[in-house]
Amino acid sequence: MTEPAIRVLIADDHPIVRDGLRGMFAGEARFEVIGEAADGEQAVALARILEPAVVLMDLRMPRMDGVTAIRRMAELGLATRVLVLTTYDTESEVLPAIEAGATGYLLKDAPSGDLMRAVEAAARGDAVLSPTVAMRLMGRLRETESPLSARELEVLRLIASGATNRDAAVRLFISEATVKTHVLHIYSKLDVNDRAAAVAVGFQRGLLE
Repeated sequence: MTEPAIRVLIADDHPIVRDGLRGMFAGEARFEVIGEAADGEQAVALARILEPAVVLMDLRMPRMDGVTAIRRMAELGLATRVLVLTTYDTESEVLPAIEAGATGYLLKDAPSGDLMRAVEAAARGDAVLSPTVAMRLMGRLRETESPLSARELEVLRLIASGATNRDAAVRLFISEATVKTHVLHIYSKLDVNDRAAAVAVGFQRGLLE
């Protein structure tokens, strides 16, 4: 018994792109393109009606962008998986899409075979990322990992609250000289030269809340 075809909805504001994708899937019995959307708002509406297994979602579209559409589908509780297919792989594009609930993220220059395998994986609920996107996410994870020790983080938090070295020494039950050593280590690890810069970088890296 053959498995039912994977129902695919294509969301892209460029007719040529939609035609190309439809033509690519047309020759494959394991896929069925059940609809096309020219913007995010239409994609959400069609996803509710047609219940596709996978939506191929562009990000930059009129009326409603792809990230908003992905978030809206998640809010509606749709079982549809969203596979982003775009030309943009910058961090400002990738992270919001993943955070909104996209199952995968591919670039439009991906070979057709890779795209089809990605759609199949997305239909199973597996995460799919293009190599360049995966590298960007790994780089972001490395950036957000704390370079500071637990004690250095304590000192940085006290600095952020306005504490002097003497205040920190009293609060942490250590000598003022030890606090100064921790501060110098913080400066070195965060590549800064003063307390204000250390606090600013701490917030940028998510070390401080």
